[in-house]
Amino acid sequence: MSTGKLTREIIDNITAQIQRLYLEDTIPWVVGYSGGKDSSATLQLVWYAISKLPVESRHKTIHVISTDTLVESPVMSMWVILSHEKIKAAADEQQMPIVPHRLTPEIKDSFWVNLIGKGYPAPRITFRWCTSRLKIQPSNIFITNVVATHGEAIVVLGTRKAESANRASNMSFYENKRMRDGLSPNASLPNSLIFTPIEDWSDDNVWTFLMQYPNPWGFSNKELLTMYRGATADNDCPLVVDSSTPSCGNSRFGCWVCTLVSEDKSMKAMIQNDSEKSWMTPMLELRNELGKTDSSGKINDRDKRDFRKMHGNILLHNGQAVHGPYTKVWREYWLTRLLEVEIEVQQKGPEEFRKIKLISDDELREIRRIWVLNKHEFDDSLPRIYEKVTGNSYNYLNDIYRKPLGHDEWNLLKEICEGDELFFQLQTSLLDIEQQNYGYSVRKGLLDQLQNEIKKAFYTDEEDALEYKKQRENQKIELEKQLDFDHLLLSSYE
Repeated sequence: MSTGKLTREIIDNITAQIQRLYLEDTIPWVVGYSGGKDSSATLQLVWYAISKLPVESRHKTIHVISTDTLVESPVMSMWVILSHEKIKAAADEQQMPIVPHRLTPEIKDSFWVNLIGKGYPAPRITFRWCTSRLKIQPSNIFITNVVATHGEAIVVLGTRKAESANRASNMSFYENKRMRDGLSPNASLPNSLIFTPIEDWSDDNVWTFLMQYPNPWGFSNKELLTMYRGATADNDCPLVVDSSTPSCGNSRFGCWVCTLVSEDKSMKAMIQNDSEKSWMTPMLELRNELGKTDSSGKINDRDKRDFRKMHGNILLHNGQAVHGPYTKVWREYWLTRLLEVEIEVQQKGPEEFRKIKLISDDELREIRRIWVLNKHEFDDSLPRIYEKVTGNSYNYLNDIYRKPLGHDEWNLLKEICEGDELFFQLQTSLLDIEQQNYGYSVRKGLLDQLQNEIKKAFYTDEEDALEYKKQRENQKIELEKQLDFDHLLLSSYE
């Protein structure tokens, strides 16, 4: 690990290594670029190295990929979007074989579709459903497509051993498996290799490089430093430090809704350090509401979630039911809050953020489809919520056929069920399933659908479900004991 001064010799050696690896074969490169300091330094090194080659030697494409989770920090998201515009223009002007790509998750995998649509609870360490869907899959799909076209790919990353002990251990493990100089195997994707040119750099090495070497696509590295400084609690970001002084490397620009950490220190610091960033306060408040913790530091949202899992089954842990998705009331609440925050941010934000969308129209359409068609909520509440909060008409009513059953019928049925929520859910589901299958001469799977809904409503309430589940588990234990005894008895006769 480099802990000393970054020298011209170090830069020249990395430049030579990049050029050698680039010229060795026809395998395309894929550079991961998040807009942060490490990926910026890595792309800058690659750019400098390739720009020194004759134009005719720049023979293979270098794809620059950035994954937008659709819930990125707005400041960093705008930074990356503008970076891509600059990268494309500079690459064309300088005859560089560099092509930027903005990757996004599929709509069905987006954060809000899963949380508000399906009811997935806010991510936590024990249920980290977001990372793979939002960040890993989009880049893996892109790299897989490159491999499918060209047979192989070299993935260039700005990962460094100094980031953490776990990162250093993991990188060293794959470093020992290298078949080619500087190229490690990719554990998750076959036929792709990993190249990490700044793997041994410290935080200060990265900042020193960015401050001393101009950005080749015309972006300001000093503005990047300012952004990191603003995301640091004390608004301080020293460049040349001793081992006891923290660098700028601890700032993190992740998803603004991230509840995997106890608090979003970067966004909180940006708001505290710059009054012009106060427009992001409603976003921070919504994030804190989603990730509200109890005295033990764990997210406590049991009261907001169904006591049954997504498909109606009961799972026990320490004698308690492991609660499943958010209930209808809370899914509608989160949608309302999100739209309210979006409007407030649009009204208070600077000019470049006046049209910001915290949730896209396509996500709203998918959420509505899930609620009406999958969850059988034929009251179709999303258009009403949208119109009430925004004051605008919902433009996609024709996405879903307007069935005879609607809001009035929903309310009437709710009144008839007299507060028996599980019985009410059963009736709405059965009616809607029958309605969805109405008119088909062959209604394949209808009985299975009806049976599944009836099974979900097998219990009176959570207490009844717990009692039944415990009885079944006790019966299972007793049966196993009896089988063990019978086996022992039979063995004694042999």
